[in-house]
Amino acid sequence: MKAVLVCFIIAFGFFQTYAQTKADFVEDEFIYKGDTLPVRVLYPKNFNPANKYPLVLFLHGRGESGSDNEKQLTHGANMFLDSAFRQDHPAVVVFPQCATDSYWANVKITTDQNGKRHFSFRKSGKPTKAMRLLLKYMDERLADNLYLDRQRYYVGGLSMGGMGTYELLRRKRHKFAAAFAICGGDNPKNVKKYDDVPLWLFHGEKDDVVDPQFTKNIAAELERRGATYKLTLYPNDNHNSWDSAFAEKDLLPWLFSHRRK
Repeated sequence: MKAVLVCFIIAFGFFQTYAQTKADFVEDEFIYKGDTLPVRVLYPKNFNPANKYPLVLFLHGRGESGSDNEKQLTHGANMFLDSAFRQDHPAVVVFPQCATDSYWANVKITTDQNGKRHFSFRKSGKPTKAMRLLLKYMDERLADNLYLDRQRYYVGGLSMGGMGTYELLRRKRHKFAAAFAICGGDNPKNVKKYDDVPLWLFHGEKDDVVDPQFTKNIAAELERRGATYKLTLYPNDNHNSWDSAFAEKDLLPWLFSHRRK
C-alpha cells in the first residue's frame, strides 16, 4: 500500500509540474505562406513591456517534432521554469516546434542496413521549411517587440536542435550574444561564420545516435580560430546528455553573462 501511495505522489507531482509548464508557456503560432510554426512563449514574472528583457530561443530534438504545440516543451522547459532562474534572470523564452516533415538544420541524413542514421552537414544551401519559418518569425514577429534587448539574444538546443543552433548562428550572423549546443553537429567549415559567438558545447561520449566526434570537430575548429568556447563531454552519457547539461548549475548564468558589443 505504501509503495502504491509513493507512486501516486510521484505521479501527481509529475503531472502537477507538467501542468504548470503548459500553463506558464503561452501558446502562439506564426504563419508564413501557408506554413505554420507553433510556438510556446514564457514571459518573465511581473512582465512589463516597458522594460527590456533578454531573449532565449530553444530548439527541440527530432522526437519532439509535430504540430501539437506541446511536445517541444518535453526537454528543457523546466529549466526555465525554475523559480531561482526566473528570479535571477527574467527573460522571454521561446520554444518553437519543427514539423515532422522538416528539420531544423540543412543536413543530409541516410540510414544504413542496421537502422543507424548518418549525418552529412552541408556548408551552404537554402534553409529547410522549419528554419525558414523560424527566420521569418524572428524578422517579422520578434523584431517588432520593443521589450526585447537586442544585445542579449541567446539560442540553444539539443540533438536536431543542437544542429539547428549552429545553423541559426550562421544564418543570423551577429545577432546572438551566446549559445549552447547539446549533442548536435555541423560542418566545421561553417564555424568561421559564428566563431565570434561564445559557445558552450555538450556531448555524451557514448552517444550512438549523433557521433560525439561532430562536437569535438567543432570545438577543434573553434580552438584553431581562437574563439571563446567551452566543451563538456560526459564519459558515461549516451544521446540523452541533455539531462547532464541541464543539471549544470553554471549553464544559464554563463549564458546570460554575455552581451553583444
